Amino acid sequence: MNLIPENKAHIDSLSYESLLSHWRFAPVGDPWFQDDQSGEPQTGAYWRERMAELRSQDESGAVQASKNVGWSH
Repeated sequence: MNLIPENKAHIDSLSYESLLSHWRFAPVGDPWFQDDQSGEPQTGAYWRERMAELRSQDESGAVQASKNVGWSH
């Protein structure tokens, strides 16, 4: 999915825990993570970048978010 301004704003509005939860429990084929080879910026790539940015700002908070989210949905 191409990264349009509305999608970028939505991703930017989410907490690390929200991003992680969707990342961890999204169904196979979730359009947010279906990047194509168009050369245009993609939502999945930006999602990963945003998670990495937030994780680097608060590593202990990221660990706690992972514990909060868990593995069972």
